[in-house]
This record gives sequence, C-alpha cells and structure tokens, in this order.
Amino acid sequence: MKLNDIRDNPGARKERIRVGRGIGSGKGKTGGRGQKGQKARSGVAIKGFEGGQMPLHMRLPKRGFNNPFGKDYAEVNLGMVQKFIDAKKLDAKKDIDHAALKAAGLARGGKDGVRLLGKGELKTKAKFIVDGASKGAIEAVEKAGGSVEVIDRGESEAEKKAKRTAANKAKKSK
Repeated sequence: MKLNDIRDNPGARKERIRVGRGIGSGKGKTGGRGQKGQKARSGVAIKGFEGGQMPLHMRLPKRGFNNPFGKDYAEVNLGMVQKFIDAKKLDAKKDIDHAALKAAGLARGGKDGVRLLGKGELKTKAKFIVDGASKGAIEAVEKAGGSVEVIDRGESEAEKKAKRTAANKAKKSK
C-alpha cells in the first residue's frame, strides 16, 4: 500500500445534492419544489396560514389573565430558612432580609422583594425584614421568639383603585 492508494471506505463521504442541475440529477427542473404556487417561489412566509380557513391559534379559546400590576415576590418558606440556618448558610443573629436570603441562594428572582410563607417549622429565634408575610409565617416566627418586620412600600394597586372608586362615588353623590 502506498499513500496515493489510500481512499475512504465506499459510502463514507456523501456528496451534497445539487438542486436544479438537470433532469439526470433527480432534482432538476423544479428543484424538488413541485409545480407552481406560492411555495414554489422564493421569499415565502406563510407560517400558520391555512388557506383562508381560520387558523388554529385563532380558533382556540383564550385562557388566563396577566396582571400588569402584579408584584413579583421571591417566595421563601420557613422550613427552608431553618434548613439554611442549620447548614450555617444564614446567620440567625443578624437581620434576615432580601439581600441576606439572596446571598444564601434562598431567594431567587423577586424584583419586588421577598414574601415569607409558613410552610415548614422554624426553631431558631430570628428577625425578618421582608416585603410580605403570611399570617401563619408571622405566628410561627413569633412562636419561635423572633419578629417579622413588613416593609411598607406604599399602597397596592387594589387599595389605590378602592380609594379612587370611593372618591368618584363621593363626587357623584354631591
């Protein structure tokens, strides 16, 4: 065997199909596009079009609601806080706030702050400074000897709407 005799195994390298290069190529004339019509031309963009029939995405019912004023809280359960305190990832002697929870890797996201939820059990005394807390969570923290300070970031959209409604009713009654 010599270097000039070395070849690939038969079928190891497949030549690409050259479309529209004559009848003998098997992909000549129309180039695999069939005959005529919009799809035979270049520059076709008809995603979801069903020939004038109502498209599927328009036939299906709409579901749900996306609240534009909804708050994005990082939800943290008391059981997980206790787990992180036991693992020495959180210091219970210092105030536990959004920054501390984020640094420990417990509060992901939550551009509007942290909300404390009562799932699990808290045995350690700790002071929480959070943007929201459930009644059960507050009770559980106080039972363990700690405290929860809820930061007031102004009134919610629902409260603002209620005030506007009351003001409008007062104007009409005059």
